[in-house]
Amino acid sequence: MQIHSLDKANLINELQCGTSLCRAVEQGRRADFALMLSMFSDDCRETSFIEDIDTAITDETVLRQRFNVPTAQKLQGELDDYQTSAAIANHFHRGGLASAKLQHYSTPEPLNYQPTDTIGLSEEVYQNLSGHTRRQLAQGSVNTPNIDYLYNHLSTAYRKDTLAIQA
Repeated sequence: MQIHSLDKANLINELQCGTSLCRAVEQGRRADFALMLSMFSDDCRETSFIEDIDTAITDETVLRQRFNVPTAQKLQGELDDYQTSAAIANHFHRGGLASAKLQHYSTPEPLNYQPTDTIGLSEEVYQNLSGHTRRQLAQGSVNTPNIDYLYNHLSTAYRKDTLAIQA
């Protein structure tokens, strides 16, 4: 009867015990203290106090249109972005620094231009790779032979070796 009533206690945290937990500590009743701690829920979703927050969906494009903010500056440039950089340079030569800044803020140029055909790596890193690694990066995936392929090659090599020894 007592065990059944303890299961139905549904203790979540120490606030439901009142002062009995503190009295067990002060009086040195370790068994009572351990029993009460074992009855607490170990689910953090029950012991944490969570406030409801406003979950209105705000997309970046919606906010940019709402506040009339231009598109973000790209980090990596492509071939089409060279025209933007050339236009900014042209505005600098014709109208000075203020004109170039205005052109840049209206249509920002990318921060970095990666070299072409290096699969997104810097040129120094790409040139430092081995030929096998470059080939694997160009293919996109590594062909791993299955066990039958390996077994056939090993047995063929063994037979060729034994024939070469006997001949």
